[in-house]
Amino acid sequence: QVQLVESGGGLVQAGGSLRLSCAASGPSFSSYTVAWFRQAPGKEREFVASVNWSGGITNYADSVRGRFSISRDNAKNLVYLQMNSLKVEDTAVYYCRLGIYWGQGTQVTVSS
Repeated sequence: QVQLVESGGGLVQAGGSLRLSCAASGPSFSSYTVAWFRQAPGKEREFVASVNWSGGITNYADSVRGRFSISRDNAKNLVYLQMNSLKVEDTAVYYCRLGIYWGQGTQVTVSS
C-alpha cells in the first residue's frame, strides 16, 4: 500500500513561484516513476510532469516546459515540483501519482 501526500500549494500572484512536495510512504518508492497532474475547475485532469526512478529522466507538458521543474529525493521519499513564472491558467488542484496511487491534491491559485 502506497500513500501520497501533497503539500506546498497556496495563493500566489502571476509571475510568482511555488514549490510543491509529494511525500510517499510504502515500499519501493525509489523504483517507480512519479508524476504530477493537475485539474482545473470544469476541466479534465491533465499531465504536468514526470520523473523516472533515478531522477535522470524527466518529461513535461508543453504548457509548463521551461517554467516548472520536477525532481526527487529517494532518500527522503519526496518528489518536488518547482513552479516558476506562474500564470493564472496554472490555477488547479495538483496531484501526484505513483503507479495506480494518487494523493489527495493541493490547491494552487494564481491571481492576476
